Order: sequence, then structure tokens, then C-alpha cells
Amino acid sequence: MTQNIKIRKGVDIKLVGTPAETVSVAKRSKTYAVKPPDFVGLTPKLKVKEGETVQAGSSLFYDKKKESVQYASPVSGKVSAIVRGAKRRILAVIVEADASDTYIDHGALDISKSSSEEILNRILEGGMFPFFRQIPFDVVADPSDSPRSIHISGFDSSPLAGSSCSSLEGRVEDFQNGINALAKIAGEGGVHLGVKPGCNVFGSVTGCTKTEFSGPHPAGNVGVQIHNTMPVNKGEVVWTIGYQDVANIGSLLSSGKYMPTKVVACGGSECANPQHVSALVGAEVQSLTEIPEEASNGDSVRIISGSVLTGEKVEKDGHLGAYHIGLALIPEGNESRFLLSNGWLSLGLDRFSMSKSYLSWLRPKSKEYTLDTNLGGEERAFVVTGEYEKVFPFDIYPVHLLKSILVNDIDAMEKLGIYEVSPEDFALCEYVCTSKVPVQQIVREGLDTLRNELG
Repeated sequence: MTQNIKIRKGVDIKLVGTPAETVSVAKRSKTYAVKPPDFVGLTPKLKVKEGETVQAGSSLFYDKKKESVQYASPVSGKVSAIVRGAKRRILAVIVEADASDTYIDHGALDISKSSSEEILNRILEGGMFPFFRQIPFDVVADPSDSPRSIHISGFDSSPLAGSSCSSLEGRVEDFQNGINALAKIAGEGGVHLGVKPGCNVFGSVTGCTKTEFSGPHPAGNVGVQIHNTMPVNKGEVVWTIGYQDVANIGSLLSSGKYMPTKVVACGGSECANPQHVSALVGAEVQSLTEIPEEASNGDSVRIISGSVLTGEKVEKDGHLGAYHIGLALIPEGNESRFLLSNGWLSLGLDRFSMSKSYLSWLRPKSKEYTLDTNLGGEERAFVVTGEYEKVFPFDIYPVHLLKSILVNDIDAMEKLGIYEVSPEDFALCEYVCTSKVPVQQIVREGLDTLRNELG
């Protein structure tokens, strides 16, 4: 019998522009980008030069510290640019796509007859391993580690999230193949799948422990699911991976070809046609949905690759992030607001708020809002308000943990549970923060500090 866990702390932020259940195929992007900054913990070493021809599945770069982890091109074509930043840091490898793809064929692998080493090596050779992340530290996993268990969240609960039922339509067999492969490389803890009640797409899936999670966001965060089923202790390592990436692993092993397909939920109040779109990792955002002219000059529309709570701002000619399965277009919020009519002294009937500062709390919970990126203030003294605890479903003191990171107290960080958390788990804390503190950035810096300290 499937266990059901109710998440009580959190909040669902209803935004205008929820993607329709329909799935369309995106037009082929002119260029695709593989961006090293997407993969936290990576120190890239290039294997290609500008102008070089590559096939889909060709390695573009690898990790200096973990040389077996290859980062592959999603398409065949020509390396048109290697974008560098400060101190010649590699920001992106851009591939100009051919009209149709030619693939490196690794050959099909019979999962039932293959050992865990053979399966892991094929995933490494095929370029799918970078989609594994580990807890603690929320970085790309180390293939030399033996994970205690592997965890998959089968749904996204963030605002404007896509539907896993729509995303996996026609791909259940690939997903099952992926689960079968993960079951062989997982540790004694096995494979764990968090599912949403009422979504039947995982009903026939076997070979894993399924747990139903209900309640508000962040119920769909894999970190929340791990905390409520198998908490991570110091010295333990668990791997996590997205449900669509599991299907891509299944496809790689059965076909021998690297085809990192993502069904992206395109939505937001400024999106002309909110829907699910099937594309390859690293596609140009303008190939996924119609981008309004206002977004081109950055005046009034912001394009966000990923969730509105955790994603990154991209330009019209930017590319989809490696882990992202959402694309949001929302108002920039840079216009002036009159104090009484639309400022903090207004009635706020159209302004979502966690507190009862505005009368919008009287409206139905199903009410959808058009929210922008305006912070509504500047950073100020970091004080204890009790707001974090309302949206943070961990048995952890969030403010105390953040302050231990700010003062670089490693012993306190460990005692306060830093090994269990990722920046995305604090996204709602950042949203409700009355001090306007960059909470996710602080957590990321704390995790990096601890990882460097431990070597």
C-alpha cells in the first residue's frame, strides 16, 4: 500500500497563465547551449574548438575533477561559439544545429542482463550522468560514490508548474526502463519515487518505492520528500534526478542514443499561448514560445528559465537551463506605483500576500494573480519574524541556519541541518522574507563553503 504524506507548511501561489495540458513540438532551434554554470560543482575542461563539427552525443567538455563525467551536445552541428566570462570562465558552448541530427550510437543495452557497472558506464559515456545531483551540497553527483538511495520527485508543485501526466505521455516505457536501471545502481536504500495523488501516469511503474505527497508547495521538492521519508545524516550521500531525465536514461539505454528531451511548461501572464512544449535541453527560449516585443528590450517583461521562484533571468536569444522544465513570462515590475492606489497603503485586492496586510486574503484560494518581479522594498535588518517557519516544512530552524552561514560557523551549520537542504528548499522563505534577504544565495554559499572545507 502506497504511503501518503501530507505537507502542511508551504503555500501555493496561483499565477495567471497556467500552461494548458496540451503538448506541442517546438520548432527546431537554430542554436543549442550547454552551460557549465548550470552544473554546480563542475570545473570544465573543453574537448572541442570553435568551428568543430559534432554529433548528437559528442562530448563538449568534461569535469577536471571527475573526468568520467562527460557533458554532451544535444544536437549535431558546428560549435559556433565558446562564451567566456571573467577570468576566462566558460559560460556556454553554443552549437549551431544541423537540419537533422546524426547520433553517436552507443548500442542498446539489455538492462536485465547488465551489471550495475555496465549500466553506470553507459550512462557516463552517453552523457546523462550530469543530470544526477547529490545531497548533501546539491551538486553534480560523483560516480565513484555509492549512494545510499536514489530519489525522484514525480511532480512539480511550484507556480506555473507543468503536468507530469502530460510530460510523460507516451514515455512510460522509457521511464520504466530508467527505473530498472536506477534500481541496479542504487544502494541498499533503493529507488524512491514521490508521486502526486490523482496522477495515474506512474500507476504501472514498478521497481521503486512510491510515496504520495499532498499539500502546498514545496511538496514537490525532492528535498522535502527525502526529509519526510529518509532524512540525510552526516556522511551519507543520496542521489536525485528529475522524472523526465529518468525517461531519457531509459531511452539512452534502449536506443543507444543521447536524446535529452524535455517537455517544458511555458506560461505566465505575458505568455500568449501557455502550454507544454517538447524540446531538447539547451534550446533557444524563443523557439519554445512567442516572446513579446516588450521582452526584447527588457523594459516590461521578464523571461525566466525554470521556476519563477528558483529560475534564472534569460534574454530573448538565451537558452533553456539544463535542469529546467519551465519557462515563465511575467511583468518586470519596474514602473512607479502610487502609494494609495497601487502601493503599500492600497486595499490590495489584486495583490497576493502571505499576511493579512491586503484584503486579498478574503478572496478564494483559487484566485489567480498577475505578479511581477518587484521586491516591494530593499534589503534591511535580518530579524526573526516567524514568517519562514510557515512555509518551510523541515524540522530545521531556518533563520538560525542562515545566520550560522552568514558568520561562517561550520559546527553550527552541521548541527542545524545543512546537509539536508538545497537552495530551492528556501525559495518560499525568500519570497515571504520581510527583510528582503537573498536567502537562496546565502544557502548556496554555505553549501559551497562546507563542501570546500570538507574537501
